[in-house]
Amino acid sequence: MKRLYQRAAAIPMAGGHGVVLDGRLVKTPAARDLVVPSAALAAAVAAEWEAQQVEIRRERMPLTRLAGATIDRNATQREAIVRQVSHYAETDLVSYRASHPPALAARQHAVWQPLIDWAAERYGAPLMVTNGVIPASQPAASLDALAAVVAAQDDYALTALHAATAACGSLVIALALLEGRLDAGEAFAASQLDESFQIEAWGEDAEQAARRVALAAEVDAAARFTRLRC
Repeated sequence: MKRLYQRAAAIPMAGGHGVVLDGRLVKTPAARDLVVPSAALAAAVAAEWEAQQVEIRRERMPLTRLAGATIDRNATQREAIVRQVSHYAETDLVSYRASHPPALAARQHAVWQPLIDWAAERYGAPLMVTNGVIPASQPAASLDALAAVVAAQDDYALTALHAATAACGSLVIALALLEGRLDAGEAFAASQLDESFQIEAWGEDAEQAARRVALAAEVDAAARFTRLRC
């Protein structure tokens, strides 16, 4: 899509803050008004539109995408999103450890066990740890507690949590990101621990590198979206 507007800006309006292109309110993919709760988030979304050149590249507008998803999906799909995000706790990345090589097992324990311990203390949701890839049954009370945490998020935090959980493969890591226990770089590093270990030994191909860049951007966008929403 070509850029046909001269200026993007954020404006205060009833119900929050809107983003306008030459004075016309931006619409979401479902044709709803793009109105967000904070001036900071509206300004950041407007900056994404202002940064576009001849062609509008929506893949380079993560905050716009997350805001649109919040407005379009959470109104009608919130319960489904809560279930989808909560489901990650049943097979959370940080619960599955390698037995070999010892260096990898030690690194997993050093990075992931503090997050398991944090979730147990913060949410009353201890998770079982297992070696290998065979699924381990998690305590029902822990799964219920984590599901309640997910359900308690406001719509904008839920969108960020959804994006971060999918990018990290871990609800625990995503919650630590949203709560400030980890920053975006730390959350990405924790989620990519196994891949980074393999890259150190065998190197990285272009496709893998591109995928990791995209995932890091998703995690960073989720963290920014969380901070800016209030």
